[in-house]
Amino acid sequence: MENKNNPLSPHLGIYRWHISSLLSITHRIVGIINFVSIIFLLFLLIFIGSNSQFFEWFSSSFFGKFFTISICWSFSFQILSEIRHLAWDMGYG
Repeated sequence: MENKNNPLSPHLGIYRWHISSLLSITHRIVGIINFVSIIFLLFLLIFIGSNSQFFEWFSSSFFGKFFTISICWSFSFQILSEIRHLAWDMGYG
């Protein structure tokens, strides 16, 4: 027997996102991005070891600059998020 009067839990019309849940989700997403980027960076370093001209091309290209800035931002966000989680675990915030 199906009861149609049961409410959905949590109901999407009344559920509000909290900053802690959004930060936790972005922390997990950035962790996955960092994992994939470390693998890409290792393959890049292996390839650069056999071809030094590739490094010059990669460092001067738009993709190389974008990748470098993105990696720096991603790791910085991850480190600051870890510090925030540490503070939460200690009872602050």
